[in-house]
Amino acid sequence: MKAASMKVQASLLLGVNGLFLLAGALSGTFLNVYLWKSRQDYMMIGWFTVAQQIALGLSFWLAGKWVKEHNKMNALRIGIAVSGLFYLIVLGIGGNAIQYIWPLGLLLGVAIGLFWLAFNIVYFEITDAANRDFWNGWMGLLGSLTGIVGPWASGRLISSLSGDRGYQIVFMISLGIYGAAVVLSFFLKKRKSEADYGWLEPWRQLKGSDQWRRVAAGLFFQGLREGVFSFLIGLLVFVAAKEESKLGQFALVTSALSLVSYWIAGKFFKPTYRSAGMLIGGVLLVGVITPLLWQVNYGTLLIMGMGTSLFIPLYMLPMTSTSFDLIGASEESVSNRVELVVLRELSLMCGRILGILVFIAVLSVNRSPRTITVLLLVLGAAPLGSWLVLRRSLSRQEDRHPV
Repeated sequence: MKAASMKVQASLLLGVNGLFLLAGALSGTFLNVYLWKSRQDYMMIGWFTVAQQIALGLSFWLAGKWVKEHNKMNALRIGIAVSGLFYLIVLGIGGNAIQYIWPLGLLLGVAIGLFWLAFNIVYFEITDAANRDFWNGWMGLLGSLTGIVGPWASGRLISSLSGDRGYQIVFMISLGIYGAAVVLSFFLKKRKSEADYGWLEPWRQLKGSDQWRRVAAGLFFQGLREGVFSFLIGLLVFVAAKEESKLGQFALVTSALSLVSYWIAGKFFKPTYRSAGMLIGGVLLVGVITPLLWQVNYGTLLIMGMGTSLFIPLYMLPMTSTSFDLIGASEESVSNRVELVVLRELSLMCGRILGILVFIAVLSVNRSPRTITVLLLVLGAAPLGSWLVLRRSLSRQEDRHPV
């Protein structure tokens, strides 16, 4: 594919991704709050997230055959459509959603899994090691922009209307955006089908490749943090502020900072900076959690959120680029890119599930606010584990990409 055509396809793919992220930012930011208002139980939300992760990992593995041997664009579109179906069901059952935590979590996990499996494969095909940090920066920018607009608008709308009316309107808007994303996806070119799918290829890579064992371990540590932080921070902000508009305001401020930091990182971050960037980022991500040891309120949570937004690109850009660069390291790995993307996601999934299970296990014994804060600090240190296991791989990348 010519460079100009690849750039157009990459831009279209980012557009689809942006719409998908916007719909998720509008509704997903407040989904856990919606469930929480029916039953104030952190463990319930934890199990809901576990169900999502199980379905997400399984859908990556099972749908890998479809994506590799058939039309990966259909997987992308169905993932978007099932996301819309999820919110349609939530609209239908309303407050009774907490009675169906597991099936709802599984459905949402399948939707997310189908979308991101196809997206990651196409993303890999239309980028390369030389421009991947650039496109990662643009993906971060899109995530930040949607994080600014979506939660703030949803929070204001939900807070201004009584009962669940605001939630219903927000969920319906998200349905419309998912529909627009499906339409835009038809402008993406159909990708070629490939050889037979290797069901056990992820396991074979773990057994036979020291590099993939290190990358999988790094992704596992990334997942340890993500699993709990993905749902707990928003809930803590809502519990502290007691209104949805404050959560929207929190998302607006942190996403605006994230937009700036990802723009800077996308412009200036080079492969030669990955090792130092990941280490510094990991240390700073732990440091911004420490204010919560004194007191958990809206102010300290905002400090943590702002710090995280500023420093997360230092960690995430090397993590994302390192795994995708390894997928493109040889003709054999490129031919197995679907299976390797599955391996990448399964590694993240295992870390996320373990992190959430640790959270649930600890809270089953002690649910005090201090316990939650200490858990955040411990799990928040996981990025340092990623750096420890990947530092050699990062050093080799620096040797291949001198300044």
